[in-house]
Formats: sequence, structure tokens, C-alpha cells
Amino acid sequence: MTDTTEHQRATNLRAALAVTDASRRLQAALTAGTHPDPAWIDVLVDRCAVEPDFFVRDMLTWALVRQDRAQTLDALVPQLQSDVAQARSQALHTLSKIADPATWPAITPALLADPDDEVAAAAWRAAAGLVPAGSEAALAASLTAQFGRGDAETQRRLSRALAALGDPARASVERAARSSDEAISAHALATVALIDDPDESFESAVHEAKRAVALRAAPSAE
Repeated sequence: MTDTTEHQRATNLRAALAVTDASRRLQAALTAGTHPDPAWIDVLVDRCAVEPDFFVRDMLTWALVRQDRAQTLDALVPQLQSDVAQARSQALHTLSKIADPATWPAITPALLADPDDEVAAAAWRAAAGLVPAGSEAALAASLTAQFGRGDAETQRRLSRALAALGDPARASVERAARSSDEAISAHALATVALIDDPDESFESAVHEAKRAVALRAAPSAE
């Protein structure tokens, strides 16, 4: 293959991923994953940063997982420093799917506390999947600093990341459950429930946690 031919293949894929019809973009990403090619990697990574359709983004991730691992990681990791939030979140999502332990150092404290909820949530999931044995408790301590943050879905994703760490997360979570901040305390209590029973509904766990916090805060009858 000549460089010119590779350049043309990349140009063709870039054009196919830029068409208005989302179903055609989906097909282009599917084709790129079905027939892995080094020419596709940078194009797929670039498109992840701007693709508006969830299903196409998911197919882009699948296509990247199918490419040469080392080359794909080399293209993805720099995206974690992008000024574009979607570039960071999609790179994290794809790294979590590739699940290469060598990428653990790229999941920085700054990403775990990223001001964009989608980026932070993607970082939480990636970190929970990539954390080296023995570092789970330290990761849990970082994650519990985010308790009470965001909407219900963001909070669910944080709790699920902590639950994935299992017992090593328990001490930090239980410490947060004693917080005087009711939102933090309730979120932590719900997370304890998920650590105890990962199959429990987050919504049910939150309901029970808020009830427990309210009872704790109520003045005792004398």
C-alpha cells in the first residue's frame, strides 16, 4: 500500500462520517470496524469528538476497539487533554472498552474531577475498570470526593463505579455517609447499599438512603 492510497482511504472514510444521514454514518463506522485498517484510526478518533448521534458514537468506539491496539491507544490518550469535552469523554469511554492496564496512568485526578459531568463519569468508569490491584482504596478516596455531584444519572454512575471496586471502597464510602451534608450522606448511603448488593436498583437505594438521612436529622422525642 502506498501512502497516497492510505491517505485516500482516510479521506473517503472522513467524508462518509460527515454525511447528514446518521444511518449512513453508522454504516461507515461499522465498515471501518469490520475491516480494520491503520488508515481509519485517526479519522475515527477525530469523529468521536464531534459526532452528535449516540448510536454512531458507540459504533465509532466499537470500530476503534477493532483496530490495532497500540496505534489506537497512541491516538486516544492525547484526546484526554483536549479542550473539547466530548473528545475527552469518548476517549475515556473507548479506553474503558479496550481495557489495557497500561493506560491506567492516563486517568488523572483532573479527569476524575473534570467539571463536565459526562467526562467525569466516563473517567470514573474507566478508572474502576483499570485500577491496579492494591490501588482500589486510594481510587475510592478520590471518587468519594465527588459525592452529591450532578443529576441522578451522574450520581448513579459514580455509585456504580464505587460498587465495582467492592470492599476496598467501603471505608471511604462509609466515612462520607457520616457527612453533615445531607446530599453527600444520602449518596454515600445509597452507594453502601450497592456495594452490599450490586444488583439493587440505584433508585431504591437512594430512596432508602434519603429516608435514613431524614430520620437521622429529625429531632428525637423526649
